[in-house]
Parts: sequence; structure tokens; C-alpha cells
Amino acid sequence: MPLRSLFAWGLVMAVLLTAGLSPSNQAVPVSTEATSSPKKTQSTFDSIVYDYFDFTLRRNPTWATDLGEHAWDGELEDVSAQAFEATTYKNKEFLSRLDQIDAEQLDSVSKLDLPLLKSHLQGELLESEQIQLWRRNPDKYSTLASQSVFTLMKRDFAPLRQRLESCIAREKRIPGMLAEARKNLANPPAVYTQIALQQLPGMIDFFNQSVPDAFVSVKDEQLQKEFKSENNKVIESLRAYQQFLKDDLSQRSSGSFALGPALFAKKLLYEEMVDEPVNSLLERGNRELSRLKHDFIETAKEIDATKSPQAVYQAVAVDHPKPEQLISSTQYVLEELREFCLHESICSIPSEERVKVQETPPFDRALSFASMDTPGPFEKKATEAYYHVTLPEPTWTPQKTEEHMRDFCRMDLINTSVHEAYPGHYVQFLWLKQAPSKIRKLVGCSSNGEGWAHYCEEMMLEQGLGNGDRKLKLVQLHDALLRVCRYIVGIKMHTAGMTLEEGITFFMNEGFQERTNAEREAKRGTIDATYLVYTLGKMEILSLRADYKKAKGTEFSLKEFHDRFLAQGFPPLKIVRAALLGTPAPPNLANQSH
Repeated sequence: MPLRSLFAWGLVMAVLLTAGLSPSNQAVPVSTEATSSPKKTQSTFDSIVYDYFDFTLRRNPTWATDLGEHAWDGELEDVSAQAFEATTYKNKEFLSRLDQIDAEQLDSVSKLDLPLLKSHLQGELLESEQIQLWRRNPDKYSTLASQSVFTLMKRDFAPLRQRLESCIAREKRIPGMLAEARKNLANPPAVYTQIALQQLPGMIDFFNQSVPDAFVSVKDEQLQKEFKSENNKVIESLRAYQQFLKDDLSQRSSGSFALGPALFAKKLLYEEMVDEPVNSLLERGNRELSRLKHDFIETAKEIDATKSPQAVYQAVAVDHPKPEQLISSTQYVLEELREFCLHESICSIPSEERVKVQETPPFDRALSFASMDTPGPFEKKATEAYYHVTLPEPTWTPQKTEEHMRDFCRMDLINTSVHEAYPGHYVQFLWLKQAPSKIRKLVGCSSNGEGWAHYCEEMMLEQGLGNGDRKLKLVQLHDALLRVCRYIVGIKMHTAGMTLEEGITFFMNEGFQERTNAEREAKRGTIDATYLVYTLGKMEILSLRADYKKAKGTEFSLKEFHDRFLAQGFPPLKIVRAALLGTPAPPNLANQSH
């Protein structure tokens, strides 16, 4: 999964900073802030950045807690329609203020931060006004309920009693939040409602068992009594929400999940700064699919020419740990990967902190196979980072469990751990604390974050990981096929009429995926429309590396390239290219029309 950014949440509180304004009938004021000198321009820009993040963190308290900003730990997002309207109005105001800034009078870092923040704001407006998952995705609300409490439990950033008090304060607001969700939701796609229903039993179990267990050591009878009462109300409200989805919303869930070509292109433009036409992107994806399939087939022949490529892969995949051994087996490979990165001069690792492997939380299991959960860049005390792996559900059939565990075969544990930890997501997170600005710490994109992690899988084998083991190469190619199938299926489902079932079949036939995982991947693509970012980001990083190597000539160092790349935060790759190659800042892509 991507490093956390503002794109992760669209749920905000409805508190207009300008008293008395009605966003529905007032024009957005145009700023008249003077920007007559470089010093004043820089100061004005810095003020806008401060105002924007102060506004946004107040309205996204769950995200603020995750970042390590704890002023709003007892608050919960206001998800009323009025809140979305108010935030849309305020974001337009911020965009108007940024439009008055003369980029030429900013320092070198801010010259790149300005188009980054403007494009990000355009992405926020695209979501709130046109895509509107807050009206179409019931899982956003039940997941928010779970995450709002989980962020208080998972890290020891404050005394447990204090975190319990914050938990109670948030739990008091959850029933009201779910009531607003019922008002907001209108004709979602059937698959969205199905995903929400699939996740809810695990969420209810989470509040039934995991949440009380987390706070059981707090020895305050009155506080525990209050907590038990509020926690029970949350469980009741989640069960009622589940019944609402079954009896009501599922009967009117006939909307289309497809964004359509125009919205899909705008989403890529604003969130990733990708302005390449969709048809061109699809052609590139098809070429990469052909390359990877060819390499997969040839590598399988090198292992055993008497079997089909699928049979060769299955023979590798059946060598997996038992479900109860998955966490310990994953933990074991991490130290070896860390040592490889240091010994082979892959990149600097700016911390001795280690990753802890644990089970994926219940509210993330339906769509997540493995993920990295790192502390926020502003967290000063709780430095734990968690590498989540999804265990089979107890209710699954033996066949479904086996299909799931094959994607955790021993070779795949190595490749997935490269992606999630060393030198993938975890190492990028460690560098994030050194990003050159607050914007770069908080705003980024998935073609960078996921692109970097996916790039690392191929790069590490190039640098000798596995000593040429063809089984490891076969697994790496299998994972790459999964990502390029996401690329193609995402485009086709959202712009060319591909159905969910056709997407599942594509993953199985073109990516050699088990049906269990193909279903999960295709379902994810209905919501995560631009999950082409893994393969797209990888290809763009390889292109950047080639250009950087050409510019450096004999002075090129892979470690130096990686360190400079990681030092930028995780902005769109056009920003990184400008920083590393000294090219001009990207134009204001947000003003382009589609």
C-alpha cells in the first residue's frame, strides 16, 4: 500500500474559518495578498501552507493522530454533507490564494512545492465535487470508525489512560457519524456495498475483542464502565449499519463504479501529475505485459522445461509456511534484506529502528494482502512500524486458504518484504522525516510511493539478491505481472467498459493468479481506479535513473541516485525529475483541461 498522504481521506469536519459565510451562495474571494518581493512572496506562501494544514488536520483528526499530531485525538471527522460542502469552499479559497503566488520569487524547494500543493487541491476538489466516493462507498465510513480507534491503540505515544479517554471521546461520536453516512449514501455500485458487508464482521469483532483487550490494564473502574458503555454503543451502531446495508442500501446499489475516461484522466493528472493520454498509457501497459509474460515463460522453462509455466510456478508456490508460521517467517527475512542493502550499497538506511510484523487489522483484510504501517513524520515518541500480512480467515475452505497462502510462498516472502520494508516502503518512510518541507512530508502520490517499492523488487535482483536463483526471479515476475494486470484492468474497467468478472478473468489468464486473489484484486480496482501507479511508477523511475546516469556519466552511483531520490519525499515523479536533473518545475498541470 501507498505511504500515507492526504489522498487517503476525503472525510472532513464542517467548521468554516470565516464566520457567517455560506459556501453554497458565496463566491470564493480572490486573494489580494501582496507578493512584491521574494522575501514577502516566500512569507506569504509559507503562511498559506500553515493555514492549509492547520485547517486540514483539524478536519481530519484520525489522519492527524496517525501523523503524530495529537491535538485532536479526542475528535472524529464530521462527515455530514454540509462538512463536505464547507471544505470544498475552503479548498477553493486556498487554491485562489496560491494562484496569486509568483513562483519565480520562491526558494528552490518552494518552487516545486507550489505546483504540488495546487495539484493536490485540485485532486481534493475533483473527489469532493465529481467522483464523490463519500456518496458512493459505504466502506469508507465503517473503516473510518475502526481506524479512528486503531490509531489510538497501535502505538504507545501517550499513557494508556490518556489514550483510553481519547478512545471514549471518539467512540461517543461514531454512532452519529454512521447516521450521517446513511444520509450521504446514494446508489453506490453493488460491489462497493458487497465489500463493506465483507469487512463489517471483522470490524465488529475488532470492537468486541481487540479494543477492550487493548485497554484492559487501565485500572479505573469508572472510566472502564464509561468505556464499556460507549464501546457497546459502537458495536450496536455497526450492527445496525450492517443491517442497513443488507436490507436497504444493497437493494438500491445499482450505480456504476466506472469513472469514465474524462474523470480517470483528471484523477491521474491531479494526483500523479501524469498528463499522458489514456490510450498511450494503455499501449505502454500492454507492452510491459508482453515483456513480463515472455520473461515469466522463459524463466519457468529454465526451472523445468517439461512443465507449463503455470505448473512450474505452482510447484514453487506450494512451498509456503503454515498460516500460524507466517508472521515469524516474514520477520526472519527482514534482517537479511537490511544487511544486503547496506553491504551492497543499495541506499542509506537512516535509522536503527526495526519493523514489527503483525496480522492485518480486521478492517483492512478484504482488499489488502500485505502492507506497511509506519509512524507519522511528526511522531516524537511512538516509533513502531508495522508490516501487516493478511492471514486466512477461519471460515475459509481449505482450498481458499491454500490459494491465499500460495501468494506467501517462501520466495514471495522475500520479494514482498523487499517491497514493503527493505528497501521499499519502510526505508522510504525513514527518509520521509528528512524531506525538505512540510508539504513533502504530508503530500505525495502513489506512483512515487508504490512505484519506488515495485521498482525495488526488480532492482534488487539486478544487484544480486538471491544469487541468480531462478525461483526467486519467477516469483518476482509473477508479482510484476500482478501489478501490470492492475494497470490494464484499472484503465479498462474505468474507461473501456470492462466488467468486474472480466477483470477477474484477466488477472487469472494474463497474470497467472489464483481466483481468490484475482477476485480481491479486481474488486480493489473498482474503488482504487488508478492502481496502475505501481507499474507506471516503476517505469518512470527506471527512465529517470537512465537519464540521471547519462547526466552523471562515470560519476554515477546507484546508492547516490537512490539517496537523492528518497530525500525528495514522495511527490509526483515530475517533481523528483526536476529536483534531480535541474529541469524547470512542472507547469501548473491542474489548469489543463480534459
